[in-house]
Amino acid sequence: MSVLSVGAPGSGSVGLARTIVATMISQGIEWVVLAPGSRNAPLALALAAAEGQGLLTIHVRVDERSAGFVALGLARASEKPVAVVTTSGTAVGNLLPAVMEARHAGVPLLVLSADRPASMINSGASQTTNQLGTLAGHVLDVARVSSESGGHADWRHQVRRSLALAAGVRTRQPGPVQLNVELAMPLVGSELNEPLELEEGQQLVAPADRWGAHAISPGPRTVVLAGDCPPGVGARAVAFAEANNLPLLAEPSSNARQGATAIATYRLLLADLGSQVERVVVFGHPTLSRPVTQLLAREDIELIMVAEDAEWIDPGHRAAVVCDDIEMDAPASEEWLGRWLEADAQRLAQLDTASSSVAASPDVGEGLDPRAVHHVLWSALDAEDVVMLGSSNPVRDADLLPVHDHPPVVFANRGLAGIDGTISSAIGLALSLARPVTTIVGDLTFIHDLSALVFGELERVPDLRVVVLDDRGGSIFQGLEQGAETYAEHFERVFGTPQRVHLAAAARGIGVETSECVSLDDLARALARPISGLEVIVVGVDRSRRPRPDASPRPDASLRPDASLRPEASPRPGTQP
Repeated sequence: MSVLSVGAPGSGSVGLARTIVATMISQGIEWVVLAPGSRNAPLALALAAAEGQGLLTIHVRVDERSAGFVALGLARASEKPVAVVTTSGTAVGNLLPAVMEARHAGVPLLVLSADRPASMINSGASQTTNQLGTLAGHVLDVARVSSESGGHADWRHQVRRSLALAAGVRTRQPGPVQLNVELAMPLVGSELNEPLELEEGQQLVAPADRWGAHAISPGPRTVVLAGDCPPGVGARAVAFAEANNLPLLAEPSSNARQGATAIATYRLLLADLGSQVERVVVFGHPTLSRPVTQLLAREDIELIMVAEDAEWIDPGHRAAVVCDDIEMDAPASEEWLGRWLEADAQRLAQLDTASSSVAASPDVGEGLDPRAVHHVLWSALDAEDVVMLGSSNPVRDADLLPVHDHPPVVFANRGLAGIDGTISSAIGLALSLARPVTTIVGDLTFIHDLSALVFGELERVPDLRVVVLDDRGGSIFQGLEQGAETYAEHFERVFGTPQRVHLAAAARGIGVETSECVSLDDLARALARPISGLEVIVVGVDRSRRPRPDASPRPDASLRPDASLRPEASPRPGTQP
């Protein structure tokens, strides 16, 4: 295999930077996300030179928090390590949210944190802190290299080892790894403009499979539960469920919500049919709903986790078996599957009838019915599309839609299920896959990552459509305990958080093409357009039409933010101020 070296190893910060970049390329790094700074100057220049040779691609972001999530999206889509490079100081701390998500989602990231020499720690020097502990507890390892010690062989070893750990080559557990790069003056030199040279090298070899397939009998009443996972894992869940007549309870980002045995309203049906379940076979990372979490915690079921990684998902601490793969001796009885399919059809009909009834009453509340909006959204998508779902209501709304005949590839940040960095992650997906991506988010998620839509004029802009479901606040909380009538007095202030941002104006202000939809027809027409460059579609939805934990609805005045909190200059599209 041809890999890259720097010819003569070189010394100092320039030699260290060239060695790091050459070794990363030798180990298969294709993308690097760079946040500009002073201390990481040699790394930035070495990366730019390598890109000029066509050896890798860099994406530059001015915001380190966004840079981390762009790298996360690139790595999630490619399932390969991606490096993110920052300068020293608070820049490293801004990577923490993305690193936390990568750790819990098993996404391979290499954090290259530029640093001052160790001798400057605790001196009060500018942008100097103890960076070795900044990401502690959320990275698989922290390694160090210094321009003031070691040489080419030492530096190369640390880079190779860090990348192997990030990829899970030997450990079967991918995730983020920090390589802290201590760079002393001088930070630049003419060598940074010289091309990297080729030499022969080797990749690390992965270990052989250790666990193999686990065989089960068709006796106990079994369901297949698929949580957040890559498309390949989701396809395995579908194949296993269909081959064995098993109900498939698949979250939207499992990429398994398809096929003849998939149950669309499973999370509602668990209240009745769940008590009859005797065994659960789990693929991926299921964390979306409390009924599922309660199912996994039950003591009276056999719980089997299908997981290739060294770590596996077991929120109830009840797993009886952990295996690489699974097979069943014979298909289960069709009667068991039939119960679920019949109940699912009935519940879907009830949901759609209720949604149609509400949609026919435009005088109730403000904005469109969320379920009706999602029907239009998902009917416009097919197997050729890629979707990134926000971790608040969008993914939960999708979890109650009918099973799609030809579903798109679906991603979501479900490692820690935070709303931060969703747009940045979608940008990374689009850049990695070189395909248009649709991301569906709520208004608070959009505001949280609005700066991700700011691109430098020299940067490649992906084809990304951001659909914002604007209900002017945190409506997800009204479906939880704190949304009960008992807490109505304080709900809007501390949970609903009504906001007065004119989202479309904000997007236009940073130069993004934006449209506002006040009807389902408007939305359908907007979605029919091909995705080209950056686009934002704002859709007003009514959060008073979302269910509450207590059966009794609130009066309209407490369902919506006080009118005095809304700016007269920016009413919802299609309404009077």
